[in-house]
Amino acid sequence: MTEQDEIAELISRVALKDRKAFKVLYERSNAKLFGVCLRILNDRGDAEAALQETYVKVWNKAVQFSIGKANGITWLAAIARNQAIDAYRSRKPNAKNIDDMLDLEDGLPSPEMSAIANSEYKRVAGCLDELDGKHASIVKQIYLNGWSYAEAAKRAKIPVNTAKTWVRRSLLLLKECLTNDK
Repeated sequence: MTEQDEIAELISRVALKDRKAFKVLYERSNAKLFGVCLRILNDRGDAEAALQETYVKVWNKAVQFSIGKANGITWLAAIARNQAIDAYRSRKPNAKNIDDMLDLEDGLPSPEMSAIANSEYKRVAGCLDELDGKHASIVKQIYLNGWSYAEAAKRAKIPVNTAKTWVRRSLLLLKECLTNDK
């Protein structure tokens, strides 16, 4: 009796719920079926779980095996392959999670963040317009352009301490304006 015939005979006996035949079938075929599962899943633990599920299916579906239609090891390998594919699909999402998609990788702000920033910019610009022109200019140069107090004071032709005073008073007025504007 060839190995193919022997496996087919063992599957037929498993269909009759012969536990000894099932044990022998497992011993003769588990290495090959494990290889099938491992090749698809690329993870030893997942492959072992898929192999176990494969043998559960073999035990339950052995009555569906037809000796004349299929080779025994081919039938077993098809069950193992399908089980491994099902396991692979269940662990991999088909589409990316929408929350992950919102994390933009290009460094650009999201549309929501752009809208919020635009709204805040308009609020700050409106409050800056309420300041005295010279004071607003000093604040913009220091906080928006990154100038030092000395550079801003020199450009405005005023002492540095005066520039600091203007900025301090302007910031208090801006704070009040932005707090009341909400």
